[in-house]
Amino acid sequence: MNKKLLCAALLGGLGVAQAASAQDFDNRWYLTGDIGYNYQDNTRDTENAMFGAVGVGRFVTKDWSLDGQVNWQNPRQNRDHTNRWAQYGVSLDLRRHFLADGRNWNPYILMGLGYQRADEEFETPTNVQLHRKSGHLAGKVGLGLQGDLGRVSLRTELAVRFDMDGNAVDLNGNRFSNSYFNDVLASVGVVVPLGAAPAAPVAPAPAAPSCADMDSDGDGVNDCNDKCPNSQPGQTIGPDGCPVPVSIDLKGVNFDFDKSTLRPDAVEILNQAVEILKRYPDLKVEVAGHTDSIGTDAYNQKLSERRAKAVYDYLTSNGVDASRLIGPNGYGKSRPIAPNTNPDGSDNPEGRAQNRRTELNVQNK
Repeated sequence: MNKKLLCAALLGGLGVAQAASAQDFDNRWYLTGDIGYNYQDNTRDTENAMFGAVGVGRFVTKDWSLDGQVNWQNPRQNRDHTNRWAQYGVSLDLRRHFLADGRNWNPYILMGLGYQRADEEFETPTNVQLHRKSGHLAGKVGLGLQGDLGRVSLRTELAVRFDMDGNAVDLNGNRFSNSYFNDVLASVGVVVPLGAAPAAPVAPAPAAPSCADMDSDGDGVNDCNDKCPNSQPGQTIGPDGCPVPVSIDLKGVNFDFDKSTLRPDAVEILNQAVEILKRYPDLKVEVAGHTDSIGTDAYNQKLSERRAKAVYDYLTSNGVDASRLIGPNGYGKSRPIAPNTNPDGSDNPEGRAQNRRTELNVQNK
């Protein structure tokens, strides 16, 4: 693979991290430094060796990080320590972190792809020294553990690198039959974030209560629409929050002499009363019956109760809930609204006709 293309891929992959938009995790760039031991594939006939790596990376989401690293190691050949044998390369490593709240140490798995260079010296059977330089792909898988130490993090890792070096030769220049080699990498490293730690998200200040959500006088109309903010309990309130002057005039609900049946003109007036009561569902009224002065007190009391009952039954049968009605109550001839007799003691038929009535007395005060 062309080294320039691999470097471009590395930078492109890290650019993805730069474009990450989620901010509920620490997305600062960080530097990495690792030191470890490279257990060489036995087929190579080389000694195990220390290796080092440095890199740069970033979390692209809360659980995934992406690192770019440069590595190098210099194992010696088992049978001849004088000939040069070196490896170095670059890799792009993706790690999946398994995080848990309240836990400082968290495991991860990794997958990597890179480009490795081999630089080795060997001698032909005729003692001619030759030099081989070769580049090839390398893959990597592994697992590790990363701990948060505050300013920096520490990670330990065990990985296998699949080195696709199909041109490798032995000490005498003979090509190996292998097309790839498995090297085991055990390392410990540090992760150093760059820049200040992101500030904890600030909870938005609680929104000031809106007048649309407030009803200071408890009249059922919010403060934005309430033009009368000091209404009193029990008042009948209109949509603007102001008391509504309610009067239910039943002056026309009168009865024939010695009768408790509703007349046609009385029904028309009671229908209007029904509409008013439906319009103001919080309104309560007393149903009160009255008589003129002719007859005994006991008889007029019973007659007034029958008249009140006639109106009460009409209201409830036309949709007015009985819980809104007080009574029916009869008051006999005790509450006249007009004189039953003239000043000279003679009969006053018009006055008595007005007293033969039923009233709806508003109870909301």
